[in-house]
Amino acid sequence: MIYDLEPRTKQLSKDVLDLLIKITGNDINRNIILQLSRSVTSVAANYCEANNASSKKDFKNKIFICKKEIQETKYWMELLARTNLEHKDELRKLWKETHELTLIFNKIIFSLKKKEYEDKNGKN
Repeated sequence: MIYDLEPRTKQLSKDVLDLLIKITGNDINRNIILQLSRSVTSVAANYCEANNASSKKDFKNKIFICKKEIQETKYWMELLARTNLEHKDELRKLWKETHELTLIFNKIIFSLKKKEYEDKNGKN
């Protein structure tokens, strides 16, 4: 299966940023917007770095960061949806893509750990 993760993560970043521009930054939203913009753009940046990793260890590290950042992105989206009901439908669509990416990164990490275990125990 081909996931096209680099364009998907970049597009998610752009879509989230486009939405954040529309949301009024009040005392409650300001921190959520900042945190969400940081986490979602970190996913795409770290995935690009993973694709250009200098070693398997470097690749694995960047993928782990992607997993953490995509999960954080889901969290901030949930909070933003709660404080901005007028954008709930758009956030729901973006959250769905975020959730799919979470499952993909989880699968990549599972596969990396499985291969590492097999290599360590002489199973190919």
